[in-house]
Amino acid sequence: MKKEVPPPSGFDPPGAITATGNINQGVSAVEKSIDQIYQEAVEALKTASDSKAIQELSVRYLGRKGAVTQFLRHIPQLAPEDRPEAGKRANTIKKKLENEFQTALEQLEKAVVRDDHGIDVSLPGRAYPKGALHPITQIATEICGIFSRMGFDIAEGPEVETDYYNFTALNFPKDHPARDMQDTFFISENIVLRTHTSPLQIRTMEKQHPRSESLCPVKLIAVIRI
Repeated sequence: MKKEVPPPSGFDPPGAITATGNINQGVSAVEKSIDQIYQEAVEALKTASDSKAIQELSVRYLGRKGAVTQFLRHIPQLAPEDRPEAGKRANTIKKKLENEFQTALEQLEKAVVRDDHGIDVSLPGRAYPKGALHPITQIATEICGIFSRMGFDIAEGPEVETDYYNFTALNFPKDHPARDMQDTFFISENIVLRTHTSPLQIRTMEKQHPRSESLCPVKLIAVIRI
């Protein structure tokens, strides 16, 4: 014995509607009923806050036991001449609901991506301009490389220097006329901004033992900040 599937809530089976013999009234009632199902589904979809809720609504209305499916199963109870129009209307509503559920899922996924630390990972990457070393810096680096391969040491030192290393140790006493040839900026009486790289020679010779095996006891080049 075939088990009857109960009609979904919210509408009367087409057979009950057409029992009065008023075909136009029956078709109108069927259309009204399927539209009510559609409106009910759309309103329920507005309150769905996650994909699980949307999937549950899809099953409730479009699943094997869903409201639209049950409605379609009752269409054969209509008069033969009314079945095509009722079926067409029901299938239209079914497709509209499928689109509604799919659109809701896609919008939810996009919203999740936008809320993920404010970064939309679906956007193409943004290329940042790459910088480069200043040409003078590049040349200085190349020169250091050349001298380093020739056995020279690379000497570096403070840019704020004492009067001793900047002048006195280089045989520039206080009254030496060579001091007047340089634009010297004094921070204090004995502290100056280094006016040349020769103080690095004094500092290197104080720290480094002469190379006895070499004709040149100290081989260095002084690097200044550029």
